[in-house]
Amino acid sequence: MKQLSIEETNLMDCYILHPDKYGDERGYFSPYFIQENLDELGFERVVQANRSKSSKGVLRGMHFQYDPKCQAKIVEVINGSALDVVVDLRYDSPSYGEWTKVLLTPDNNNQLYVPRGFAHGFLSLEDDTIFQYLIDNDYDVTKEGGIPWNDPTINIPWNEILEEYNIKDVNLSDKDTNREKFNKSLRLFKRN
Repeated sequence: MKQLSIEETNLMDCYILHPDKYGDERGYFSPYFIQENLDELGFERVVQANRSKSSKGVLRGMHFQYDPKCQAKIVEVINGSALDVVVDLRYDSPSYGEWTKVLLTPDNNNQLYVPRGFAHGFLSLEDDTIFQYLIDNDYDVTKEGGIPWNDPTINIPWNEILEEYNIKDVNLSDKDTNREKFNKSLRLFKRN
């Protein structure tokens, strides 16, 4: 019962998901989780579902977990809007060290499939943005890692992004202000 279309991004194995949406003047219905669809992506099982609420200008990221607790995610926004950003950290991937961004809103109904071996973060574009995601592996604080949101090696054009969305300053956690820079010679994750 496939009720989903899949759009490729510039990153290997990372996809924008478009769940079907059925609506009329009363509202809409949209299936956001169908195991058959997840199987097709290689997302073995949902271990946990999380939500976060953020004010405009909150930037959460760029996070990952080391093996064996590496996580794949399916992310979406159910209130407000966010710009989701991911970086491929799999050293044997053709898109190693590259990034992409996807606008997530309830109206566009987009989801992003983030495979294992990616750094993930998002910028909240509105107050009361509720970000929701499914993950396929347990969280382990001892396996937590990350790279700076504005890492010069990755070169995400954050100044342009902030200007486009009229955000003067980003609001970061203490943890996210003190990340080690990305080093392309590191072999953090393998694609397969």
